[in-house]
Amino acid sequence: MGKRQKSFKPGQGFTKKDWDDVESPELTAEEIAKAKPFAKAFPELAASIRRGRGPNKAPTKKLVSIRLSGQVLEAYKAKGPGWQTPMNAALREAVAARAEMRRRRPARASS
Repeated sequence: MGKRQKSFKPGQGFTKKDWDDVESPELTAEEIAKAKPFAKAFPELAASIRRGRGPNKAPTKKLVSIRLSGQVLEAYKAKGPGWQTPMNAALREAVAARAEMRRRRPARASS
């Protein structure tokens, strides 16, 4: 089950009055026993949700396995969900900086 919001928090798409107007009594054991899985109660809706976005037409990223130092990984994970995006950006910047250094390096004279 998802997290249950126990108190009103603004900016969630509903007003304090909406929050106060909702009555959500605890389910009884009998009601829980009668409950159906979402996919059985709403098969068409469940199927449409399962479909998702579909495959990328032109995938731009590759799935890889890489070993990183614990310190680096902790620093990025501490940024919260989506931590991979800033890591990708930092790696792109490093690649671009390295390419720029190589481009500026004078050509070696051949013997």
